[in-house]
Amino acid sequence: MNDQTGKHLAHISTILDSVADGVFTVDESMRITSFNRAAEEITGFSRDEALGQRCCEIFRTDVCFSACPVEEAMKTGQDVTNREVSVLDRRNREIPISVNASALRDADGRPVGGVETFRDLSQLRALTREMEEKYTFHHLVSRNPAMRKLFDILPDVAASDVAVLIQGDSGTGKELFARAIHNLSPRKDKPLVVVNCGALPEPLLEAEIFGAKRGAYTGAVDDRPGRLELAEGGTFFLDEIGDLPLSLQVKLLRVIENLEYQPLGAKRSRKADVRFVAATHRDLEQMVRVGNFRQDLFFRLNVIVLKIPPLSARSEDIPLLLDLALERFNAKYGKKIRGFTSEALSFLLNHAYPGNVRELLNMVERAVILNHDAMIGVKDFPASISRDPSPQLARPDGKRPSRKDLQRILEQYGGNRALAAQTLGVHRTTLWRWMKTTGC
Repeated sequence: MNDQTGKHLAHISTILDSVADGVFTVDESMRITSFNRAAEEITGFSRDEALGQRCCEIFRTDVCFSACPVEEAMKTGQDVTNREVSVLDRRNREIPISVNASALRDADGRPVGGVETFRDLSQLRALTREMEEKYTFHHLVSRNPAMRKLFDILPDVAASDVAVLIQGDSGTGKELFARAIHNLSPRKDKPLVVVNCGALPEPLLEAEIFGAKRGAYTGAVDDRPGRLELAEGGTFFLDEIGDLPLSLQVKLLRVIENLEYQPLGAKRSRKADVRFVAATHRDLEQMVRVGNFRQDLFFRLNVIVLKIPPLSARSEDIPLLLDLALERFNAKYGKKIRGFTSEALSFLLNHAYPGNVRELLNMVERAVILNHDAMIGVKDFPASISRDPSPQLARPDGKRPSRKDLQRILEQYGGNRALAAQTLGVHRTTLWRWMKTTGC
């Protein structure tokens, strides 16, 4: 080796030691030929210990013997990018990393080894958990100010025993609020029993709520406990109470006022020790005005009202919900999808979500099930939805938005410049330049 070559190799080694990502190379037999400083720090093995060793003895990942990224790159000739795996360091601690791998070739193009770069994701994962904990409250997730105010009062609401009415569009998470109230209350060790008032015809719904004695109606061959009895000591949640027939509204009012009820066919009343929580997507005040809902029952339920804003009014929650949904469904279906393409993310951030959070979760779940790539694309969404002309925030002429518009978009995504740039359809450096120019 001449002096010039030696200096060149020394320069390369210095450059590799200066980067934050771990880097190592292997020869054709998968033995390590170089190992930079970041690789030492992440794995806990020194360069002297690593050189000459088989890759799998030092860089111990969960895919070494099933889907080694370097071997894959050498065999297929295709680069491996951003593959998330786990590696065991010298002290056998599991560290999440993101891996890239490429084949090294000689002058004739023949593979003579490989190079792998890897990034420690521990801090990113810790930050993600911290953000989730910051914006998560009893399985409810939001960074929206109106939602955070609801989270703040829930403990006080739960500590009381008064009736609660939860109002919100379908899919906003009304049942999750009901469960949070129950789990925060002194009744948390007793049952939470749910009845959907719109799911059954009136005769069956009455028996479902109040119970029935044998012979009370055709087919009642045994005594049947009602949901009120099953909820004894706990919380009784009446979902979609706006669909409750008027005749049953009278009986429910009696239960709330006197804490007693009478099963179908019974001769005596029973006491009810339950806390009432009701939910609806309907305008009960309007229903009272037109005579479709009893005013006295409305006043009994209207002691504490929680109004859940639709997802369209809290768009800053969409990125958070997308991350949580992808993590949940990756785990559920054994997938390792890393995220969304910029086109898919732009669509998801601008979609109107008439079905609210439920629609968002359904869209991500479907995409995870059908996707066989590393990233979810627009092709993974139903054609009827992906063709929906949702309003775009990007200007069609490519000109800089006003200072007010930029501030609005940045506030919408909690100051996340990457998401704001994707929504505007520009590179982050362009967004930064616009922000600097407008004084954002």
